[in-house]
Amino acid sequence: MTALFALATSLLWGLADFGGGLLTRRTPALTVVVVSQSIAAAVLGVIVVATGGWSEAGPRLWFAVAAGLVGPVALFSFYKALALGPMGVVSPLATLSVAVPVSVGLVLGERPGLVQFAGIAVAVVGVVLAGGPQLRGAPVQRQAVLLTLLSALGFGTVFVLITEASTTVTGLFLALFVQRVLSVATGGAVLYVAVRRGAPALPEGGLAWASLPAFVFVGLADVAANGTYAVAAQHGPVTVAAVLASLYPVVTAVAARGFLRERIRAIQAAGAGLALVGTLLLATG
Repeated sequence: MTALFALATSLLWGLADFGGGLLTRRTPALTVVVVSQSIAAAVLGVIVVATGGWSEAGPRLWFAVAAGLVGPVALFSFYKALALGPMGVVSPLATLSVAVPVSVGLVLGERPGLVQFAGIAVAVVGVVLAGGPQLRGAPVQRQAVLLTLLSALGFGTVFVLITEASTTVTGLFLALFVQRVLSVATGGAVLYVAVRRGAPALPEGGLAWASLPAFVFVGLADVAANGTYAVAAQHGPVTVAAVLASLYPVVTAVAARGFLRERIRAIQAAGAGLALVGTLLLATG
């Protein structure tokens, strides 16, 4: 079950990143985040009311509150790092977020077998290569590296926090709702400040209604990925769940190839192959 839900997480995150990337070609990235997460929060609110999720409120909900505060910082740092570039370095480097939940799992006493350790190593290398790291060319600014590492630490921390935020399905809905509400509030505040300073909040001509389904998909896919990861981590080794969930760059690259006909570089193809081998080792170990 852990492998199945963790792989579902990587699929959902990969497609959400792909959709978000398409939206940011026309709409400011911060607006994409706020709008998509607002939609997710609204849907989760309905689910919480329908399932009686409020009855699950308790001390564990503070983990969701923390995740809601850390998440936007990580996301904004990641987008800023992408803007500084080069993206071929920033994107793969951000996958270091997997180190946080893996380290927590090891500290808590998880001890994967030899085959699983090999699978973790192979999969992590594969994920980094699948991102298409830029091995030469423009120099990397120190600020871009620091922001990327900050975002990786933040994303990894969110993985850990959201896993601890609930122990039941209805409680998970409530935790994800609280996380999204705080993320929207934080992101909305930052967007307001940016607009006051002269940054555009909307593309020229405003938001097109035709793009609404894409916003809905990105928001729901992202929140669903958080949910499937929490289930994966609660029903199996966190070390395995975190590594399998981090395969999302492979999904994004494949989606770009399939829908946009983007050329996949040899290093990305090799990385995807290694990621698949690592996945098989984890699943069979």
